[in-house]
Amino acid sequence: MAADIRVSIDRGGTFCDVIAEIDGREPLIFKLLSEDPANYPDAPTEAIRRVLEFVEGKPISTGQKLDGSRIASCRIGTTVATNALLEHKGERFAFLTTKGFKDVCVIGDQSRPKLFDLNIRKPTALHSTVVEIDERIVPADYDLNPTLLDKEAALKSASISSPASSSSSTPQEGDLVSTPNGDLIRILRRPNSDLIRSQLRALKDAGYTSLAISFMHAYLYPAHEDLVASLARSPEFAFSYVTTSSSTSPTIKFLNRSTSTCSEAYLYPVIQRYVASFHAGFLPDAPPRRVDFMCSDGGLKAASRFRGNEALLSGPAGGVVGIARSCYDPQDGTPVIGLDMGGTSTDVSRYDGKYDYLTETSIAGRTITAPMLNIATVAAGGGSILFPRNGLLAVGPESAGAHPGPACYRKNGPLTVTDANLFLGRLVPSSFPSIFGPSASEPLDTAVVEEKFKQITEEFNNQTNQTLQPHDVALGFLDVANETMARPIRNATEARGFAPENHNLVSFGGAGGQHACEIADKLGIRRILIHKFSSLLSAYGIAQAELQSETLEPYGAKFKHRDSAVQETVGSHVAGRLAALKEKVTQELKSQGADEASLVFDESLVLRYFGTDTNLTISRPEDGDYAASFKATHLREFAFSMDRDIVIESIKVRGTGSAAGNAFGIRETSATQELADRKSGASGGVTAAPEPRVKQRVYIDGGWRETGVYRLDEVPKGVAIEGPALLIDQTQTIFVSPTFSAYILSSHVLLEKQASTIASSTSPLSTSTTPTPAPQTAALETTDPILLSVFAHRFMAIAEQMGTTLQRTAISTSIKERLDFSCAIFSPEGKLVANAPHIPIHLGSMQFAIQEQHRHWKGRLQPGDVLLTNHPQWGGTHLPDLTVVTPVFVDTGPPSADKPDSDETSTQEIAFYVASRGHHTDIGGKGITSMMPESRQLWEEGLNVPTLKIVSRGHFLESDVLAAFEKAGSLPGCSTSRRLADNISDLKAQTSANQRGILLLRKLCAEQGEGRHGVAVVHRYMSAIQANAEAAVRTYFKSLAASHPTGLSATDHLDDGTPLHVNITIAPETGTATYDFSLSGPQIWGNYNCPISITHSAIIYTIRSLVGLDIPLNQGCLNPVDIILPPQGSVLNPGPGVAICGSTLASQRVIDVILRAFGTHGASQGCANSFGWGMGGRDPETGVVVKGWNYGESIGGGVGAGAGYDGEHSTHVHSTNTRQTDAEVIEKRTAVLVKSYSIRRGSGGVGKYRGGDGITREIQARIPLKFSILSDRRVYRPWGMAGGGPGQKGENYAFLFNEEGGMEKINLGGKAIINLKEGEYIQVNTPGGGGYGGEEVEDRHRGYV
Repeated sequence: MAADIRVSIDRGGTFCDVIAEIDGREPLIFKLLSEDPANYPDAPTEAIRRVLEFVEGKPISTGQKLDGSRIASCRIGTTVATNALLEHKGERFAFLTTKGFKDVCVIGDQSRPKLFDLNIRKPTALHSTVVEIDERIVPADYDLNPTLLDKEAALKSASISSPASSSSSTPQEGDLVSTPNGDLIRILRRPNSDLIRSQLRALKDAGYTSLAISFMHAYLYPAHEDLVASLARSPEFAFSYVTTSSSTSPTIKFLNRSTSTCSEAYLYPVIQRYVASFHAGFLPDAPPRRVDFMCSDGGLKAASRFRGNEALLSGPAGGVVGIARSCYDPQDGTPVIGLDMGGTSTDVSRYDGKYDYLTETSIAGRTITAPMLNIATVAAGGGSILFPRNGLLAVGPESAGAHPGPACYRKNGPLTVTDANLFLGRLVPSSFPSIFGPSASEPLDTAVVEEKFKQITEEFNNQTNQTLQPHDVALGFLDVANETMARPIRNATEARGFAPENHNLVSFGGAGGQHACEIADKLGIRRILIHKFSSLLSAYGIAQAELQSETLEPYGAKFKHRDSAVQETVGSHVAGRLAALKEKVTQELKSQGADEASLVFDESLVLRYFGTDTNLTISRPEDGDYAASFKATHLREFAFSMDRDIVIESIKVRGTGSAAGNAFGIRETSATQELADRKSGASGGVTAAPEPRVKQRVYIDGGWRETGVYRLDEVPKGVAIEGPALLIDQTQTIFVSPTFSAYILSSHVLLEKQASTIASSTSPLSTSTTPTPAPQTAALETTDPILLSVFAHRFMAIAEQMGTTLQRTAISTSIKERLDFSCAIFSPEGKLVANAPHIPIHLGSMQFAIQEQHRHWKGRLQPGDVLLTNHPQWGGTHLPDLTVVTPVFVDTGPPSADKPDSDETSTQEIAFYVASRGHHTDIGGKGITSMMPESRQLWEEGLNVPTLKIVSRGHFLESDVLAAFEKAGSLPGCSTSRRLADNISDLKAQTSANQRGILLLRKLCAEQGEGRHGVAVVHRYMSAIQANAEAAVRTYFKSLAASHPTGLSATDHLDDGTPLHVNITIAPETGTATYDFSLSGPQIWGNYNCPISITHSAIIYTIRSLVGLDIPLNQGCLNPVDIILPPQGSVLNPGPGVAICGSTLASQRVIDVILRAFGTHGASQGCANSFGWGMGGRDPETGVVVKGWNYGESIGGGVGAGAGYDGEHSTHVHSTNTRQTDAEVIEKRTAVLVKSYSIRRGSGGVGKYRGGDGITREIQARIPLKFSILSDRRVYRPWGMAGGGPGQKGENYAFLFNEEGGMEKINLGGKAIINLKEGEYIQVNTPGGGGYGGEEVEDRHRGYV
């Protein structure tokens, strides 16, 4: 029998979508539940059973083995891997890693996922046990070396000094080895085979059958991993699954590679068992001719080759292919945005003729390094739950799921987005089958939805003192949901320099059609495409996909700046390696059945500027000049280029091909071209819609309108339907808003903005869907609480986009990798409106800097001016945090009446300020990093700028900036910054981030109206969002006053004995709290003095953390707080000349004392452990400036326990949330060896709930280097609470050579600078967290010492 059936299946979270193509027939399309164990064990197998039953016209019983001989091709997208990861149902396995790094996957990058949640919970590690292998390699040179190593000379010297090892085929300890990518590594310890055998035997005896192996720098030199893997696979042990990091992800970054390897080991056996069980559903001699699975990169993989990480975005990747093949017109060239709205979430993607790939992505809180399509997910879908919260409307992120589902499903579910659509008439109840309720036999329940909306409206009116009607509130919830879904689209377009209005929106997924018009209106998009298979477009994309294979290898060479000879040599070698990879991919695809004539290749290099972290993947340009193409791409993406060498990070080849005889992959007719043809009279033209046979009421623009309902299968092609209208088929409902017209085409519904509404359409913030007259001035006197909810999203989205821009354009590790920065927008008076939640210490402090600049420059700034400040008396925190401030000028219309003779046609006024604050590791001064342990006076700490104009009318004043840095380096014993070019580049990046905020704020104003009116509307809602935050905080304080009528107080001490004291009293009538710090100690002859702004940040952070509500972060949070500080000269109000670089660390202690007063949590580590090393700078004895470099980091610690939970281990807390730079990156860039990075077990406090453990980190010098450590809690231990015990204090040690050649352990105390010889090392042990509950008795006067 001929194989005449081709089946494509997308097994999603709720439904399994199926498209079956049968020769000579129309496609068979249907859905079934992904999980229905009472009726079938596996949805894809059941789908094929139903297809065969339909085609063959005879019943086939469930569970019967199927004859798959007629199935020419079966393609499957599956959530099996994703579900296993989310539900922790993967394979039990052991993790084998380099000695000293057993906790790498547990510590992670040391950041916490939720900034204000005191009960911190990081994703758990996937492995069940860990075994450390005593092996080690290290790069022979380092990137920041002022005198780079001559690799050829080093190899020659090594062979002369060690002829025995050079003649051996196996490199020995101490040997230098040249890797295939051109790097040079040194073997420090070879793995001992006998010891490894004993370790493997122990694992085998413990029942392990699966291993994940990840060693430091294995991406450069995989021999050690291969040795262990070979032993594990040998007949002696015969482990079933052995996964190595060098084969899973051969790229730099040890943490991500280890996480990816563990994920693969966890998921691969699950995937293989699923594939085997699927095949088991067929007769042994009659399986389908081909079975392929959809991969996360949008390609197919033969079932036998399908792996774990490849499956994580299997279904969503099909959706991206679906929009590309069904809705992108290569002739027209308009990019498309995919909007896949499902039940619990919405996926957003972009396609412009080329797929947008990511090399790493975060799934379930874990970074997975594998090629995946760029898909952004937001927790807003049809099942997202609706909440009134503190006078704002909130949608999600919680979801009703499939059970109980929305309220209308008759299972006592909550109100959801689906219910709002039903309540407003945007769904047609009669089009739904009667499958709801406990017996799955009842229709949708409209009555309970109406009742619940009455209840939620009453609650919202009580919160806002309004008299809104239920339908208006429901419409408001939809507007908030649409704004939530518009945010990731703005991030995929605006944040990357693409205008969203220059795209077509492709809506798919079961719920997308109900929201597409209004989301398009918000984004200025004028055309929406909805394919006939839109409700199962992922399955359609899977049907259109092709076989793909990608191979990658690391590379170590550079394209030398202005050295054409070297560039030509490197290019020739690269071409050879690409040819080898191309052959490898060819053989892989042919082995999967690809037709060699169909193969297409993408040969690309992953490139970055030397000294930066921004990688760009550059496909082979037509002229073959990768370097020139990289420079052009970098300039387009980031608005600047650099005169630096270009590092070839890796090279890769992706191949695509079709299986021989495969009929899939025929591109659709262009919908835009078909419409254009019809409008010109061809193809039957465009005809007006007939009178609808059915109408129903739809709530639009504050009133009910009779709206036509059209069944798509009854509407002829070429019909134009004016909105409002409802279009329905078996699987979806499309709401055509009054501003759009729907054209019914051959394979699409094309929604086009009506020409008469393009110019006059309402603001994208409005809940209205019809043109409205310009609002009058009187409207400014009131605030719409629904619109306020939407504005809250927009304000935060602007700050987030600024942060995205800064991270993308910065070049320093501190900003780009460690994420030590914040971005915010401010009112024209400098009051905080929205601060993207990056670094908490910046939250309340940045506005002080803005207000100082506003007062100083009032009336003297021009459009295009940009300011720099970092001085503590001008609102700074500590000097390394450089704040770039830009006034936002907005055209407010014609000159005012008092200037009738002005030549200007319009007036520009400062309407807002935007600012970005970034930590610069080196700003000059006496220290080896900007965190100088021994500073006593401010000038010692480097650059300090009260105010400096760095851009004047758009011109960057580089000479003025350089002069400021040089001035800081000219003082006694000081150096200027060792990486001045990086400082300049990061300041430009901060300026670019501000510019992004300016563009978005101007756009927001323009959406509200012309000139002054639009600005006034935005100002009104800025004030309102501050008032909303203030009301929430006052309500919290009032509730607190009842339980603490006498107030709250606490004392803590810095390690030098300086007291920090707070007394909090609350007025129960007004909800005003007074924080009195007047009993705190005097300023310190050291650098833990805290500028005033620090205390404000500590208060706003603790309020937000304790209130337990998602309130906006702005000035309103501090309005109910009166802060009393000691007179100038206090540790919390220091004079202008004292040292303050440790203030951000000391801020942890200010937060500690506030939280201690509230008495709800044990103390966390109370420090950030600022650790750094480097070389060069000004010699203190000779004054000679030596070329050098530096590196700085902060280290997490234990988290305090609370009522009902243990503290998390080894995490950054409170003031900071910076990531730890990857160990491989550190060793590649600096001359150190990361000896150990592990949990300091047992350091958390005892109690009913234990405090979290700190971190032990050991860094060894590979050459003579200067190290510094700035830390606290080395004397006073983190206190416990409610009888819980204290955490262990931190300890810092140096291990130095003594005269006998041994090593001595030296206690460095909390703050030290020390010079280390090659081979000496520093050990930092960070504090544990305090416990909660128990029998511990605290001496509050002495503290824990």
